Amino acid sequence: MGKTSQKMQRVNGEVQRELSRIINMEIKDPRIAPMTSVTAVEVTPDLKYCKAFISVLGDDEAAKDTIDGLRSANGYIRRELARTVNLRNTPEITFVLDNSISYGIEMSKKIDEIVNNE
Repeated sequence: MGKTSQKMQRVNGEVQRELSRIINMEIKDPRIAPMTSVTAVEVTPDLKYCKAFISVLGDDEAAKDTIDGLRSANGYIRRELARTVNLRNTPEITFVLDNSISYGIEMSKKIDEIVNNE
């Protein structure tokens, strides 16, 4: 990932905040886990595409269901994003599962086990 300009960092932050709000407050799909968060957003400089990294607290099945639910609600999410964020183009959103938080929790548990066994 290259260096992003200040403008693109602002755009990424604004899109991330709005996606979080839309996913947590407005979507009523039962497949989407209640502990779903948008960990990062990467919007291309031409504002046509957006990669949203989604973290889900729960098992692998809940994460898969949440991604499926978000993909099926993609049109609604994009329309709401266009309504709330003033961009020249509304990006086409791709949802990517982000396992970094669960990976971090797992590593923390392993470190605690090692420390406690000494």
